Amino acid sequence: MSLSSSLATSFTGAKLETHLFLNSVSSSRSSSQYRIFCKPSRCRRSLFQRAASLNPRCEVASEAVVDTRSSSVSALEQLKTSAADRYTKERSSIVVIGLSIHTTPVDMREKLAIPEAEWPRAIGELCNLNHIEEAAVLSTCNRMEIYVVALSQHRGVKEVTEWMSKTSGVPVSELCHHRFLLYNKDATQHIFEVSAGLDSLVLGEGQILAQVKQVVKVGQGIVGFGRNISGLFKHAITVGKRVRTETNIAAGAVSVSSAAVELALMKLPESSHATARMLVIGAGKMGKLVIKHLVAKGCRKMVVMNRSEERVAAIREEMKDVEIIYRPLTEMLACAAEADVVFTSTASETPLFLKEHAKDLPAVGQDVGGLRLFVDISVPRNVGACVSELETARVYNVDDLKEVVAANKEDRLRKAMEAQAIIMEESKQFEAWRDSLETVPTIKKLRAYAERIRVAELEKCLSKMGDDISKKTRRAVDDLSRGIVNKLLHGPMQHLRCDGSDSRTLSETLENMHALNRMFSLETDISLLEEKIRAKVEQAQK
Repeated sequence: MSLSSSLATSFTGAKLETHLFLNSVSSSRSSSQYRIFCKPSRCRRSLFQRAASLNPRCEVASEAVVDTRSSSVSALEQLKTSAADRYTKERSSIVVIGLSIHTTPVDMREKLAIPEAEWPRAIGELCNLNHIEEAAVLSTCNRMEIYVVALSQHRGVKEVTEWMSKTSGVPVSELCHHRFLLYNKDATQHIFEVSAGLDSLVLGEGQILAQVKQVVKVGQGIVGFGRNISGLFKHAITVGKRVRTETNIAAGAVSVSSAAVELALMKLPESSHATARMLVIGAGKMGKLVIKHLVAKGCRKMVVMNRSEERVAAIREEMKDVEIIYRPLTEMLACAAEADVVFTSTASETPLFLKEHAKDLPAVGQDVGGLRLFVDISVPRNVGACVSELETARVYNVDDLKEVVAANKEDRLRKAMEAQAIIMEESKQFEAWRDSLETVPTIKKLRAYAERIRVAELEKCLSKMGDDISKKTRRAVDDLSRGIVNKLLHGPMQHLRCDGSDSRTLSETLENMHALNRMFSLETDISLLEEKIRAKVEQAQK
């Protein structure tokens, strides 16, 4: 196989978006010229603070001469010495591909939603994509976000978007219209803002921090939930806790469940707040919060429906001053007929109420406004939008909660500005930590280099000493060689390690890394990224 065809095969297998132009020259040495043109990628900044921006990835036109007579050199090694090795020398990127309540309607979000039980499977499938190394899924009622470590930004985003389309049935064109893309520092700042509650519909709400913690809990032990993504989410938890402690942003802020109760009371005549008949369907985390907020607003009697009575009994035991009546889900329509306000918060993947179900329900009294209210905080939705077509009913979902959270905007924005200062500080620390990881390959290669020399010299020494030396002597000579190597490496290793908290120290550490790479020719080894790409190619060819 010719060198050009070998290179073409390598590029095809790895799906690298490069254009190779081969010009043969009639001379004693055949040479090839390669030019790379990389398309710019669009980076949409956080909706909370950052405007959309376009960052060109690169536009490289460089040449490399390759000697085709060196048949012993593999195509990947030739790739490393050519200008086409931007994938092997480029640092892998943290990317977030997301759709949230700010950019995407609920009907699309519910198609994209991934249940928590499916997160491990999703991570495995994402990491099987050619250019994805690590992954995590954050799927809530307000957002669906995929976090990945990509070997190539452009190809990684394309592969993840196609995967999302395949699993949800939503066309790629629609996903591209509603999604947002963030890279590296912007991706880091985004997840920190999410964890702090700054990107939530209800500023400072605490439920999202618990959901970020759950991502880490589910990810433990999963191969694709690697060091970078795991470190990112763990740091995000730290940021979320610190923001809430130092800014008190959660004070007065409401959760989605609280906002749902507030919305219902806004729509009811004030005179009916104490007498309106309340029905809560679903006694999970969200349903329990709805019950608590109803009680906080003065409601002393309600009907709660759930698959089993145990959860309702536990809630009744916790709130002994409130009359909580349990009904099984089989009596749902009968209970809805006797309710003025129906809250739904179940994990059902199909609607509980459609137009044909609601049209036969008796009308409610004028004392509560003459309209039966359905407040649906589930994703996927429990109440079909078609129910709103009835003159006797009104349906509200999570997208309608914006009306509630408009209050106290000035105070919350002030607290959010304080939170942003914390996030910027923590973002720098995380980026410094991630930068410090760049020295790890050099540490490993330097140790391996020294160990090869030690073993080779040890074998020479032992062979000169003859076969009749004792095991004790062999062990002593081996320990001596290890001790010498460890003492010689101690200084360089110290200068390659840093905790990432001091930018000056980090800068010096990276300079030391490059110096050691040059002095010991460590960069001639196959790079880690190159190994990863080759592994992806081999996996795809199986």
